[in-house]
Amino acid sequence: MSRPSQAKTTTSDHNGVSVIQSQPHAASTSALAGLQQVPQLVPANPSAGGGKALSPRNMKKPLADKDSDEYRQRRERNNLAVKKSRMRSKQKAMDTQQRVNELKEENERLEAKIKLLSKELSVLKDLFLEHAHNLADNVQPPAGAEGSSPAPNAATNGQ
Repeated sequence: MSRPSQAKTTTSDHNGVSVIQSQPHAASTSALAGLQQVPQLVPANPSAGGGKALSPRNMKKPLADKDSDEYRQRRERNNLAVKKSRMRSKQKAMDTQQRVNELKEENERLEAKIKLLSKELSVLKDLFLEHAHNLADNVQPPAGAEGSSPAPNAATNGQ
């Protein structure tokens, strides 16, 4: 009952399954001596979810009976917590909407102020330009010096 000796190499395929590759001895030419899969290990607790460690929350004792006082107390506490959470969420949404409305009103006020200040700036520019034109029209060149430079200063003539 001796088996023919075979050289074996172990590798892992893409699924993480260990595969033993048997290479037949030169004397053995069996067609079945190709690949042989090693069985996978099965976790002791199949509900553990793929061998992952359980969180402390999932390791608690089994759920209490639905008719027990403990179950009813937990349900009441949970219902209150859910109610408070929903109220906070609604309040937050209302506060956000109120803030949006306030900002919209402020934006409209600021845009109206921009329009008013732009009109005022335009009026002031027009007044300034009109005044500058009037000053330019009222200034007359010195007498007898049209087209030539102004007369030299008297202080420089006394040399």
